[in-house]
Amino acid sequence: MKKFILVAFVALVSFAAQAQAKIEFKSDTIDYGEIAKGSDGVRVFEFTNTGSEPLIISDVKSSCGCTVPEKPKDPIAPGKNGQIKVKYDTNRVGPIRKTVTVYSNATEPIKALKIKGEVLDGKSVLEN
Repeated sequence: MKKFILVAFVALVSFAAQAQAKIEFKSDTIDYGEIAKGSDGVRVFEFTNTGSEPLIISDVKSSCGCTVPEKPKDPIAPGKNGQIKVKYDTNRVGPIRKTVTVYSNATEPIKALKIKGEVLDGKSVLEN
């Protein structure tokens, strides 16, 4: 009887481990390239829940106050797509090298995404 209970418990734990959300990003890096100061700083990370359970993104944090991420409010059903919007403050001239960290119930519960590029001041060499 003890063996039966042990086998049933192991089977249940194995099943629970397989039935999970899985997040797959189209790309884990957004490259702004060279953009002008004050231009639109909104970009989108697109992803799909390839798991068998609803994906719940509990939090999204950036490495700097100049980057504001926005997570989906509702769970993402298996097989469905979602977006994480990121707004970078393009009034800050210079290189962009930031990390956006996603916390979820996926098989990989913490995922680091990157944004990169450079904000140009818009002045030509002759204006200096």
